[in-house]
Amino acid sequence: MQPPAHHPDEGPAPRPQVDRRTVDPRKLRADDLRHLLAVARTGRLVAAADALGVDHTTVSRRIAALEKALGLRLIERGTDGWALTDAGKAVSENARAVEDALARVVDAVSGRDEPSLHGTVRVSAPDGFGTVFATPALARVRRHHPGLQAELITATRQLTLHPSGFDLALAIGRPTGNRLVTEHLTDYVLGLYAADDYLARYGAPRTPDDLRDHPLIFYIESMLQVGDLEIERHLPGSTPAFSSTNVFAQLEATRLGAGIGVLPAFLAHRAQLRRLLADQVTIRLPITLAVRREAVTHPAVRVVREALRQEVADRRAELLPDRGAAAATEAPPARARRPAGTDGPGLPGAVS
Repeated sequence: MQPPAHHPDEGPAPRPQVDRRTVDPRKLRADDLRHLLAVARTGRLVAAADALGVDHTTVSRRIAALEKALGLRLIERGTDGWALTDAGKAVSENARAVEDALARVVDAVSGRDEPSLHGTVRVSAPDGFGTVFATPALARVRRHHPGLQAELITATRQLTLHPSGFDLALAIGRPTGNRLVTEHLTDYVLGLYAADDYLARYGAPRTPDDLRDHPLIFYIESMLQVGDLEIERHLPGSTPAFSSTNVFAQLEATRLGAGIGVLPAFLAHRAQLRRLLADQVTIRLPITLAVRREAVTHPAVRVVREALRQEVADRRAELLPDRGAAAATEAPPARARRPAGTDGPGLPGAVS
């Protein structure tokens, strides 16, 4: 009789605990360790199954077998999926050696002169920074290690203190928590930008106070998950007229003349937008690179980490443009005029 099926993310069924001192290494299967590593990376049973080319019930069954053999709970349900217990972290860190050994076997039989990287590395990053900086770094790693699978998750959100679902994460600000190994990767600059067409129609603000007469484009305040990006911190009293959770939507709205965008310099310069009030409004924020503790020593994670550092070092001028670069694209001060459809209570009006 077949055991009852579980929901894909319900996890392994409860099992009796075994005395740790009676663990028989002959009952441990290396393949079970690969299943544990897949769940550790993805945080989801279904995603782990996809990565391994099996179904989710197989993943659940293999982890249940490993937990039974060890007499330890290795994964637990968290707010963002499945996370490793302390015992699971210790097991998975040592299990990586098994995965690396399998990769070396593949290299040996394929006749490669140099060892290549295999497996999956998942990176989490904000939309803009992930696309413009993490993507080329990962592409370069893939060119050198075609057996490695690279996954990039883009979302502008706070790092969780109970990380799961990624090996490395890039985040705006400086997260806290002892479950991550963090380092300051770089700072980047945001400023005020507008399209030439918008400036030709409505003029450029001469002071930050003039921004009240222009529609601003930025994140949706009520849905923002990164405190360092709150508009009130940088432009007190300002309320965006066009908002989006996606920085590329903000960029496109600015390019189309919907208003003045509060945008990263590395994106705005690519779109040939004009910098406004560079001497008075410059927002400088840090980008943190975080790695799950159990992933720090993994060869593929080390290579990707170094590739991200190198990408940032090679292109620092895009992240932190000097004053000369900002002045070259800055719009000359002009008398602001009322954008169409912005009259009425609580909306920007004309400067008299």
